[in-house]
Amino acid sequence: MTALAHPGPDASFNTADRATRHDRYTAVRAYTEQLAAPLSPEDQVVQSMPDASPTKWHRAHTTWFFETFLLSPSLPGYAPFDPAYGYLFNSYYEAVGPRHPRPSRGLISRPSVEEVARYRAHVDDAMHKLLDDRDDAAQLALVELGLHHEQQHQELLLMDIKHVLHCNPTDPVYAAGADTYDGADVARDLVDVAGGNVEIGHHGRGFAFDNEGPRHIVRLEPFRIAPRLVTEGEWAEFIDDGGYRRPELWLSDGWYAVQAHGWDAPLYWQDDREGWTVFTLAGRRPLSAQEPVLHVSHYEADAFARWRGARLATEFEWEHAVTSLPEGTLRDVDDVAWQWTASAYLPYPRFRPAAGAVGEYNGKFMSGQMTLRGGARVTPPGHTRPTYRNFFPPASRWAYSGVRLAEDAS
Repeated sequence: MTALAHPGPDASFNTADRATRHDRYTAVRAYTEQLAAPLSPEDQVVQSMPDASPTKWHRAHTTWFFETFLLSPSLPGYAPFDPAYGYLFNSYYEAVGPRHPRPSRGLISRPSVEEVARYRAHVDDAMHKLLDDRDDAAQLALVELGLHHEQQHQELLLMDIKHVLHCNPTDPVYAAGADTYDGADVARDLVDVAGGNVEIGHHGRGFAFDNEGPRHIVRLEPFRIAPRLVTEGEWAEFIDDGGYRRPELWLSDGWYAVQAHGWDAPLYWQDDREGWTVFTLAGRRPLSAQEPVLHVSHYEADAFARWRGARLATEFEWEHAVTSLPEGTLRDVDDVAWQWTASAYLPYPRFRPAAGAVGEYNGKFMSGQMTLRGGARVTPPGHTRPTYRNFFPPASRWAYSGVRLAEDAS
């Protein structure tokens, strides 16, 4: 996001002094409110599809996380803001208790946007007391997890409101200057990457989600990877060549999705007779030939790669390329679009989820999902790492997902 300020990264939350912890907590929480500021109360209650959540719900759920996992069990005398919120704003934590159905979050007209703001203030005041009173390493690690969790929801907030605004026939603008690309053209030639036995996964220093480890050895054959992402102009060529009408390019489930959903272009593209236009958070604009394509599913990414005589990199090839090639070889690694890989989202060897409810954070989703790597323009800067593993079902398109091609070395 080019139009908004953001908190910088802090890789040493647990070892920081108390003032720094307070500042970090305040900065992350304030950024959520900054993202919501351009939106009216009416904007913030709309749920445009079952996979998306209202802005108001994101603001309340991230607050519920701190209240449920830190304040209620750990701050003596803490009184929950409203006991009903435990049901309304739980997402998927079965161990915590029942929750409101995800597809019906848009029906939660109350509490109001203003009441959610009061809820956030109530929890923030209590969290600052907790940060003042406690130096427990396990609790501080949970605070840090909560902050990274909130950053994930900052990205989701923008993904979801983009879908909401796109459903409005007037193509409303979220923020001028948002969702823009200022990169230059880069050569198409793929870059050689050596194979061998390579280490994959987080090294254990600084924050990481549990699904980024344990670090382990993977055997890779030599391969090539594109120095840049696939562009809108290249995707238009795919469309013109009948890409969405040629079943030989598609995985079976992908071809079924094309037929079932009537896909003929990426999400947010529209044929306006004089050419394609693309809806963005800054409004609708003409197709830009040099800008990376966004909002394509894994099925579309795979079909495009096959059309180009290439393939998607595995997540291990992607990580190895990013960490082993000279800096600057690959552009748009983590600031434009998450990049689909050829890898199913599965646990690493020796992976064990954490005990208790927070163990439901990543491990329970390791089925039926594909892995993406990198980061997007809506990802808070400093939030990602080369080992970060994102995941979505292969038909998902509302995420900021793009394509980086690869191929076997000859």
